[in-house]
Amino acid sequence: MTLIFGTLSRYFALRFLGSVTAVFGGVFALVTMIDYIEMLRRMSDVPDLSALLIAKITLFRAPQITERIMPFCVLVGAMSSYLTLSRRLELVIARAAGISAWQFVMPAIVVALLIGVFATTLYNPLAATLQERAKRLEDDLSGKQATTGPTSGSFWARQRSGDGHAVINANSRREQGVRLGGVTVFTFDSGGHFRERIEAASAVLEPGAWRLQDVRIYAANAPSIERETYRVGTSLSPEQVRESFATPETVPFWQLPTYIDIAEQAGLVAAGYRLQYQKLLARPFMLASMVFLAAAVSLRFFRFGGVQKMVLGGVAAGFLLYVGSKVIEDMSKAELLQPAIAAWSPTLVGSLVGLLALLYQEDG
Repeated sequence: MTLIFGTLSRYFALRFLGSVTAVFGGVFALVTMIDYIEMLRRMSDVPDLSALLIAKITLFRAPQITERIMPFCVLVGAMSSYLTLSRRLELVIARAAGISAWQFVMPAIVVALLIGVFATTLYNPLAATLQERAKRLEDDLSGKQATTGPTSGSFWARQRSGDGHAVINANSRREQGVRLGGVTVFTFDSGGHFRERIEAASAVLEPGAWRLQDVRIYAANAPSIERETYRVGTSLSPEQVRESFATPETVPFWQLPTYIDIAEQAGLVAAGYRLQYQKLLARPFMLASMVFLAAAVSLRFFRFGGVQKMVLGGVAAGFLLYVGSKVIEDMSKAELLQPAIAAWSPTLVGSLVGLLALLYQEDG
């Protein structure tokens, strides 16, 4: 019996792994194709456009995009695997041999945990590194300022100097914050009183100062002043600036603890980095919870009917879990919820829902 169980466990584990790999590969190819077409459209005005370079940029961008939908790949892959086994009556034979549902679900759980560990420790750092390279290539190709995240946005940093402190806002950034675009600087004296507002087209970090270009200075009770260049003192190093302006999704897993410490030292809110770190730690268990959800809706025998409704129920449950996790993440980034709670609660909810459904179906 032990030999039979060991053989079946390996068989179910390989079937699950094959299904998840096929789903993930299909999604990866689809994302790459769509992103390639979109990149061609966006860069159509660039002279001497190289289709090979566009393909390279697209391949570098795809890993980080597909990383976000990995739980859905596991969910769909698990449902596909179990439905195929049920359609071929292999589950019926396994049950007739005395194998319970828990025994052929556990191999998939173990594989999902291993996939999650691989995704956190290896795939995430690789995706973050390739994303940074893609942005550099895109910036070289277009000649425009590019951000390290998927879209442009507003980026903030606070710095201290000998005569006070300043708050810096930028609409875009290159090289993870060493070069900024659309800059606004609010300066304060050592007592915390507002001194002046500085607006500039761009800023470059130099040793001990920011060098601003095309500057307009607004001081309290004084007319505005225009200057071609202007320097604002800073105590930030290039490494601190890069770590302060980097978005959590672009930071590799192994570097997140360092980014959290430096963000706090720079006076920034580190909730986003803490949330990302906890999400990556919880990823193996999130993938395992997807297996529980898939098993709860796809172990029904085909001859009993209603399989389509159960599959749609599983997809809907996964979608609701995704929406709920995004809402909780936004609350955490707004410091309304602890990052650990925000990262682990969707995993706990998904696991409990799938586990309770399996208990009801299998054990009454």
